[in-house]
Amino acid sequence: MNSKAKTNRRQRIRYIIRTKLRGTAQKPRLSVFRSNNDIYVQLIDDNNGQTLAAASSVDKDIKAQKGTKSEKSKLVGQAIAKKADELGLKEIVFDRSGYLYHGRVKAVADGAREAGLKF
Repeated sequence: MNSKAKTNRRQRIRYIIRTKLRGTAQKPRLSVFRSNNDIYVQLIDDNNGQTLAAASSVDKDIKAQKGTKSEKSKLVGQAIAKKADELGLKEIVFDRSGYLYHGRVKAVADGAREAGLKF
């Protein structure tokens, strides 16, 4: 499967997921974007079209850590959970953005769950 077909497939899956998921101010959507080297997550309130918090593997404290991309992804999940806790949020809706729930995407979810977020 070439990269254009993979991209189109992920885009179709992403649109299907987004029709079913909706983030609110009390239960925001945790959106994941995965590049080849880094991973980015955002807590999004879809009603107001606002990003409440964000974390990524390019943040100074996470980038300074040694480890694999999966280990850093877990740290990103813990970082976003900490920021959500500061905002008083305990529950979220997980949006995997068309990626398989495997590897780095799963590591983000596991890190967020361990830090206290409920999906």
